[in-house]
Amino acid sequence: MTPKQAYLKAYNLGKRMPKLELIISKNALYSYYYARDVIKGKWELAEPTISKDAESSYLYALDVIKGKFELGEPTISQNAHYGYLYAKHVIKGKWKLVEPTISKDAPNSFYYARDVIKGRWELGEPTISKNTGYSYYYAKDAIKGRLPDFMHNQIILENDRYTKQYIEFISKNPYSLNNKI
Repeated sequence: MTPKQAYLKAYNLGKRMPKLELIISKNALYSYYYARDVIKGKWELAEPTISKDAESSYLYALDVIKGKFELGEPTISQNAHYGYLYAKHVIKGKWKLVEPTISKDAPNSFYYARDVIKGRWELGEPTISKNTGYSYYYAKDAIKGRLPDFMHNQIILENDRYTKQYIEFISKNPYSLNNKI
């Protein structure tokens, strides 16, 4: 029997199945599902397995523990997307451990700056600057003004649709906090 089959059997019966738990505990995602849907709480037997998968660790922290899952944090911190989500939804603030990972990913650097930092995040700017779309949205939604000079110059050089949107944005907001007159 596979972990999926064992989980589905317990789920369909609507109760814990101790004889199947060892099988389920071999798979991170089905362990998370079992803890969430059947146990409806922490499941220590499966935590070492769950902790090896960033997605399952994040979901386990969010939906089951409803707080920090320290055993899974090293794994989560190596994944920019789940690291950002963990900082936003579980920690609800800055999380230094994940920042080097997020800073290498333009979309998640932007989201982290906008949703977690709620402003300028210098560590992510070199990566964001390589993508004109995220540079524009970083100016508009995260720092709410003109980009730092190196990013401003980079987006102007690209001369694409985001360049035009960026120029229009800073032109309409000449007195915003970050704009230079």
